[in-house]
Amino acid sequence: MKSKFKITRADYLKAMRKARRDEEIREHLHPVNINRVHKSKKVYNRKRNKADLNKDLPYFFAFGKLQASKLQVSSTFIF
Repeated sequence: MKSKFKITRADYLKAMRKARRDEEIREHLHPVNINRVHKSKKVYNRKRNKADLNKDLPYFFAFGKLQASKLQVSSTFIF
């Protein structure tokens, strides 16, 4: 006679964790880290500050007036 497989509490928890993780990956397209330490925005962080500057650079000098004609496009840059 075959013995029946008993689902233990550990097996149940493992299956639920795996299912939850697969659902997160399907929803966010990558694994989500929930145990990360929260970084304060008030603390000086040179890397984040430089990234913020570089993010705005292409649009920084394009706030000038644009004048368009049939043959020529000229722009005025404001720094």
